[in-house]
Amino acid sequence: MSTPKKVCIVGSGNWGSAIAKIVGANAKKSPTFVDRVTMYVYEEMIDGKKLTEIINTTHENVKYLPGHKLPENVVAVPDLVEAADDADILIFVVPHQFIPRLCQSLVGKVKPTCMGLSLIKGFDRPEGGGIDLISNIITRLLGIQMAVLMGANLAGEVADGNFCETTIGCNDKAMAPVLKELCQADFFRVVVVDDRNTVEICGALKNIVACAAGFTDGLGLGDNTKAAVIRLGLMEMIKFVDTFFPGSKLSTFFESCGVADLITTCYGGRNRKVSEAFVKTGKSIVDLEAEMLNGQKLQGPITAEEVNVMLKAKNMEDKFPLFTAVHKICTGQIKPALLVDSLKNHPEHIELDHRSSL
Repeated sequence: MSTPKKVCIVGSGNWGSAIAKIVGANAKKSPTFVDRVTMYVYEEMIDGKKLTEIINTTHENVKYLPGHKLPENVVAVPDLVEAADDADILIFVVPHQFIPRLCQSLVGKVKPTCMGLSLIKGFDRPEGGGIDLISNIITRLLGIQMAVLMGANLAGEVADGNFCETTIGCNDKAMAPVLKELCQADFFRVVVVDDRNTVEICGALKNIVACAAGFTDGLGLGDNTKAAVIRLGLMEMIKFVDTFFPGSKLSTFFESCGVADLITTCYGGRNRKVSEAFVKTGKSIVDLEAEMLNGQKLQGPITAEEVNVMLKAKNMEDKFPLFTAVHKICTGQIKPALLVDSLKNHPEHIELDHRSSL
């Protein structure tokens, strides 16, 4: 019988805490995993008490997931190196801009056989321009294999135990069933596909489309316009992968990481919510983020900027009019009302190869 695998969750926001409920419960009941799951928590003071102490005493993340009990075998640790010590599986669930710094602190301190699972929806922007996948950054810095988990998974609903699906992109056939066992629950259905890049890219690009959906809500344009935004946004997501990451599978877009996550985010996510307020209040994205998100970060505008750098370098902004318009609205180059013009001028269809691979 193989040695039980130790699990560490790197991050403790609302999504990190929600997945900790599932992972902790699965680790406790399965001999595949060590019972104790560590969770790296950035230390904060809450009403004069350390957040880690509150979590370990009350088993509740009172700041980021109040009202939900974490399994008692999930232990909050304020030191990342200590939390990750001897881990066989590292689950990364922090804002993507923090990954380089966090990984630097782990260099040389994780097992070479360790497997990483990224729940992070976003890109990084290398100095030379373009985009870099978060999973690739982690692999380069830590030398470990990576998988990704993306889906229509609003953290609060997952924490409530409402039924939903998710997608794990894993190209390692040996680890795929292990990751599925760790993450699946009766209400949290996991489908594993061997198309990691597409799963991860969907998780980032859908936030751009969600901003566009929020703008339409703020403008009061109704469900027909919003449906057009979602459809055209999906087409641009597919075209983006087809252009910059050839070889991916068209079928992956119809998993939870694709169309389901896109729909959910365009109706219920924070990118949509803040973008609606952006139109209605006239306040800046930065100010609204601070007012509305309780310390969380907005990914849509940052991702739109990162994608725009890549499109501009390839002289392809006109090929992705919705992505381009969202970036220009977020940066104040055009008014939100001009989003509709980008829809009117959208190509009637995008030519794609409709075989199993793009």
